[in-house]
Amino acid sequence: MDHLDELFSKDLDTAIERAKEAGRFDIADYLSLRASNDSIREEAVKWLFDTVLDVVFAFNRHGARIKIEQTAKHRIKYGASQLSGEKLELRQGLRCLTIEAGWTRSTGDGVMRGGSLAFSRISHFGFRKETEELELIRFENVPQWFLIEDEKRRVSFNVSSLKKHFEVFLG
Repeated sequence: MDHLDELFSKDLDTAIERAKEAGRFDIADYLSLRASNDSIREEAVKWLFDTVLDVVFAFNRHGARIKIEQTAKHRIKYGASQLSGEKLELRQGLRCLTIEAGWTRSTGDGVMRGGSLAFSRISHFGFRKETEELELIRFENVPQWFLIEDEKRRVSFNVSSLKKHFEVFLG
């Protein structure tokens, strides 16, 4: 956690306590839920990126020479919303696999659609049809990544779901 995150966390804790002291339990509950959801989002994005990096490290141990570039402060356009998050770019020669993940963090960013906690896009330079979009959704009270197939249909996304992307990326 960087210094600004620590300050924000302390300020949030103070705001929750002040809201409780003032009898504004609705505000305290909202702030607590927001902090809980942000923690879930951060862990889910970390899992997604760490999982991709584990695969890359395994390929690189066998001579793949995949270059990695990670951007911590990244903006993602998602419908009418602007999400704040991270970006991971993998490069091998002319090929590039990009993973972006984030969520709305302020009122000016817009809204997360369909009750999703976070959003991710996996895209391939030059292969637009291979792009997939994911939403982090609570399913049976457990946050999980789901592939968005259309507005109503979602498919669970897990480690084995990445195989297709590495097949396209590595040719």
